[in-house]
Amino acid sequence: MKKLSARRRHPLAALVVLLFALAVTGGLYAAFAPADKAQADDTAQSLAIEEGKKLYSVGCASCHGTGGQGTTDGPSLVGVGSAAVDFQVGTGRMPAQQPGAQVPRKPKVYTQAQTDQLAAYISSLGAGPTTPTEEQYDPQGADIAKGGDLFRTNCAQCHNFTGKGGALTGGKYAPELDNVEPKHIYEAMQTGPQQMPSFPDTTMPEQDKRDVIAYLHTVNSDEAESPGGFELGGLGPVSEGLFGWIFGLGVMIATAIWVAARTAKAKKS
Repeated sequence: MKKLSARRRHPLAALVVLLFALAVTGGLYAAFAPADKAQADDTAQSLAIEEGKKLYSVGCASCHGTGGQGTTDGPSLVGVGSAAVDFQVGTGRMPAQQPGAQVPRKPKVYTQAQTDQLAAYISSLGAGPTTPTEEQYDPQGADIAKGGDLFRTNCAQCHNFTGKGGALTGGKYAPELDNVEPKHIYEAMQTGPQQMPSFPDTTMPEQDKRDVIAYLHTVNSDEAESPGGFELGGLGPVSEGLFGWIFGLGVMIATAIWVAARTAKAKKS
């Protein structure tokens, strides 16, 4: 019998097989791995929306309607976005205790996880401003002086020049901004809650919002200095002027009485 001579493989055969294996492996990963990740994200989002809808039905639907369309007791929530939900629920304003001219800040009812679920459901009703990331509202490195200029130009008319708040018409008021989380200040500028106008990025860019937050953080911190002396709560020239009139007139009246008493005593002697 003749021995069968073994076929000699081409030197590039092994390289071709290796490249083919890599191509198949990469193709399979590209075909299945991203799809699995996208599917997982969609599933998580769907679950968040479903849980948020349950929370909404219990705590919000009585005022805002079963589908967020609004009623006579509450405005429509279609298109308000997750930022508005995070602000209103995260500051305890919603759910409201009772109707009134102003919904005050109070201890929050929902956890952050529940707030995120509510935000996911409301966002599914219509696109709107999204909840900002920490990088967007972090005041570190912001321009405090520019933030002060922006705040005094756009906000001081209602909130006072250091954010101490002020009265508005019809029993409404601009709340004080002490101890407000930077995220909630950013969201308020995004969404314009209650009587406040909104400042979208087209009107006030992201960096300007960070500058305003940095200014408020600085003037309301424990390390803030008052070059003018006693700041009287930082309520502005009205309270300071009233104090000046009362204190100044009081000193003048006391001085006049003292001088008159001394003069009468001198005449008698």
